[in-house]
Amino acid sequence: MKKTVCELFAGVGGFRCGLNNIKTAEDYDKKEKWDTVWFNQWEPAEKTTQYAHDCYVYRFGTRVDIDGEDTTNYNIEDVNKAKIPDFNLLVGGFPCQDYSVASSLATSKGLEGKKGVLWWSIRETLEVKKPPFVLLENVDRLLKSPAKQRGKDFGVMLSCFRDEGYTVEWRVINAAEYGYQQRRRRIFIFAYKNDTKYAERILKRIRYTNELEENKKIECMENVVLKEGFFAETFAVNKADKAKMKTKVLPAEVGEVSETFQCIFENSGIMKDGIIYTIKTLPNYNGEQITLGDVMESGEVEEEYFIPEEKLYYTNPSVTHSDETEQRLPKEDRQTWQYLKGAKKLLRTSATGHEYVFSEGAISMIDQEDKPARTMLTSEGGFSRTTHIVKDKMTGRVRLLTATEAERIQGFPTNHTKYCLVKGKTVEMPLRKRRFMMGNALVVNLVADMEKTLDNIFAEE
Repeated sequence: MKKTVCELFAGVGGFRCGLNNIKTAEDYDKKEKWDTVWFNQWEPAEKTTQYAHDCYVYRFGTRVDIDGEDTTNYNIEDVNKAKIPDFNLLVGGFPCQDYSVASSLATSKGLEGKKGVLWWSIRETLEVKKPPFVLLENVDRLLKSPAKQRGKDFGVMLSCFRDEGYTVEWRVINAAEYGYQQRRRRIFIFAYKNDTKYAERILKRIRYTNELEENKKIECMENVVLKEGFFAETFAVNKADKAKMKTKVLPAEVGEVSETFQCIFENSGIMKDGIIYTIKTLPNYNGEQITLGDVMESGEVEEEYFIPEEKLYYTNPSVTHSDETEQRLPKEDRQTWQYLKGAKKLLRTSATGHEYVFSEGAISMIDQEDKPARTMLTSEGGFSRTTHIVKDKMTGRVRLLTATEAERIQGFPTNHTKYCLVKGKTVEMPLRKRRFMMGNALVVNLVADMEKTLDNIFAEE
């Protein structure tokens, strides 16, 4: 089977880098094993610039549709999916939203999302292009959203896959638990058409129609999740202590899923023919561990990254707690990293006028170099509790992460986001945007691992 790819919600090309093992600047010029025939990246919040798309184009060039038009920077909702060139693997890191649908619809055809419209663009692509394989990434809270109807959003997605003839495996993966440089937990979803050779091979033992054999079917599905499936083959796991495979049947209509369905999805599972099988697993990894220190700069770092002494501490550096229930600290004290990252108690007033004590715990002021980095967010580099602060290796001074360090934490080549191609001209991406792109990205190393499994799957199709 040809290794052709469509990358939706492409960002700066994390899936593409992972699939093609792009690790250094020299790798951009090598022939790509996986041919990205079309991609799409559109940031609706950006009115005058499209830095992610323009960075992608700088690195990889653009792609046109079957009419020869470049629609890669269009709102995906406005793209005619029939115009996308044919492909065999759909990939994308799509946003997590509310996947409510009109409950009165008799079938999944013509669904209208109240929110979460981006999922419907994926579903429409599945319906029109019918790719045999799909690999998606999202935040792990997708399994539990929304709070008032736990599991509904993921259930809607699974029912859409079911209606289009797919089996779906999923796994929540923390990159650091498989040796990589960031403690980043995300859900990955692998779907495959029921008529593929892969589906036949993986599910060959699932031939039971008699209700008396239900336990045997569960045993076979557990074997897929724990040993033989896509994620089990790529990232070894053990069954959690005392964990048991749980099952649940999806309602026949997607509208009913949206209206009434709830499910406690565990971190691993599979959906086949509308039946959900889910079980809690634990990572089984004993290899090397990449740490924050391994990806930090060892040479000279530009002065703009260093934090002035007066912005670090407002009192003795050993102080990690502040109590402001009696009186607030001066504004200049509260605008220090020591205060921001420290534990605190302060009085607040609710919308109804009720006074209460807000409290939060302390987090480490300086990030530990001998451990994987904490999860990087889009606010990286801003005055935020989640921003990484490190001790410079050359000078010992305290500073923020450089743009290149942020790239390495996500597994991108150094300076991947430095340049963009804007209206035919090469321009530098602003520092705050480079950090934002990395906070929005996935850990490329994980996709590189999955590529090895995908390569074998495609070779047999």
